[in-house]
Amino acid sequence: MNFFDRLRDRIRTVDSVVSVGLDPDPSRIPDHLTEHDLPRWAFNRRIIDATHEHAAVFKPNAAFYEDPDGWRALEETIAYAHGKDVPVLLDAKRADIGNTTRQYAELLERADAITVNPYMGRDSLQPFLADEEAGVFVLCRTSNPGGEDLQDLELASGERVYERVAALADLWNENDNVGLVVGATKPEELEELREQVPDLPFLVPGIGAQGGDAEAAVEYGLADGVGLVNSSRGIIFAGENSEDFANVSGQAAKRLKKRLNRYRDS
Repeated sequence: MNFFDRLRDRIRTVDSVVSVGLDPDPSRIPDHLTEHDLPRWAFNRRIIDATHEHAAVFKPNAAFYEDPDGWRALEETIAYAHGKDVPVLLDAKRADIGNTTRQYAELLERADAITVNPYMGRDSLQPFLADEEAGVFVLCRTSNPGGEDLQDLELASGERVYERVAALADLWNENDNVGLVVGATKPEELEELREQVPDLPFLVPGIGAQGGDAEAAVEYGLADGVGLVNSSRGIIFAGENSEDFANVSGQAAKRLKKRLNRYRDS
């Protein structure tokens, strides 16, 4: 079974397409956890315990772990999530050439899937694409306002850059292991991309703090029921000022699952 087969099973098991982003900003971790050897791991463990029954995947963002203690915390986090039978999608946005991208691809020895940047073309992604068991989510149409600077540019063919990225990702999907990252902040583009690539699952960020369209995220983000809608800060810091922060995060994940399922079931 490849990643998307496993993801389909996970979605069915927990009746959820929620991706819980594990972005443990050290400045927002509760004070009582800062004395732990690995505060980010201590925080993540409590979030995982509280949210795993509502999570289709956990999605740690590599930016929050790129120091020695951070990588140790990330390894512990991935192992613990796997112990709860939850796949891990590493939001790393990696890509490069030659030996460098092969080194980046070794991250898939730990995580189940990864986000990649297509700007340098297919050869920069080949080591990821060649891993038949892993999931590869190609950045396509991101939810940040500045994404328009490049992604909206019109090519000589009349396509937008992000539309060309989607078409290329579809061609690169030889191992049925490719998905797209498509933000929820522009639902009309979600719809257009779904028409263009009907078989690629989407990872849809932008639902939580960025205020994206939840209904569009579900309606157009899923391919034959498989896809992910991510919330990071909206879940893990939902109880930021509460002593019972983990349970508040669990409640936030449950609410998001129920909210999204209204559109999945309709």
